[in-house]
Amino acid sequence: MGWQHFNGTVVNALTVALGGVVGLLLSGRMPARYQRIVLNALGLMTIAIGVDAAVLEMGKVVGAYRTLVRGPETTYGARLAMVMIASLIIGSLIGTGLRLHDRIERFGAWVHARFGSGEGGQRFAEGFLTASVIFCVGPLTLLGCLENGSKGNPSYLYIKSALDGFCSLALASTLGPGVLLSIVTIIILQGGLSLLAVFAADPLHPVSQSLMTCVGGVLMLGTACMILEIKKIPVADMLPSLFLPPAIIALAGLWSPGLLTPGN
Repeated sequence: MGWQHFNGTVVNALTVALGGVVGLLLSGRMPARYQRIVLNALGLMTIAIGVDAAVLEMGKVVGAYRTLVRGPETTYGARLAMVMIASLIIGSLIGTGLRLHDRIERFGAWVHARFGSGEGGQRFAEGFLTASVIFCVGPLTLLGCLENGSKGNPSYLYIKSALDGFCSLALASTLGPGVLLSIVTIIILQGGLSLLAVFAADPLHPVSQSLMTCVGGVLMLGTACMILEIKKIPVADMLPSLFLPPAIIALAGLWSPGLLTPGN
């Protein structure tokens, strides 16, 4: 275990920091109407990425595995959809019980009160939460961390770093310094996933990886609703959903082998 297993995460954190600083330098010079149009563009782009992760990824995995598992081919997509639904509902209940959204908002407000100035704590927390979700639940996050941790291949996270750098510039110019705090989330979450990949004796099945990406896409759609001010959804309360598809698929394999993945 060494630098080669975590270099993608470190580079990702640095590009977000650089983009965020540049965005903060530009924010004071950007009129409100330009800030709004930037947020609208980010919201629409988040929808596009969320649809790609939640819908197109589901189509790919159904096409790849529906002929390899037990049961009618026509029901395979519905089976995977049930895993997504169960993950989202159970994960949301867990997150709500733990009050993750409230805790994250309070943490952001505390950091702002202690170190910030001039900007409301709620907006600071909103910047932190929005950036954390966009940077950490996208389709490249899981695949990039697994590749970086298990094989020492940072290429996916390098691509993600470039995208996140420009995104952090835009977010920081409109949502303020709370965006920079998302660097902590990147280091903890992506570093943790890479660390798990280092020690994982049996890597996640591609179906589990794909469904985690699909659930992440749904969370990105919820984030887009907040950015576009359509509806304020407590996305942080839904974060545990990301990690439930592998467990549900494993349990389904014990109950009915071959139902969701070939050979389980």
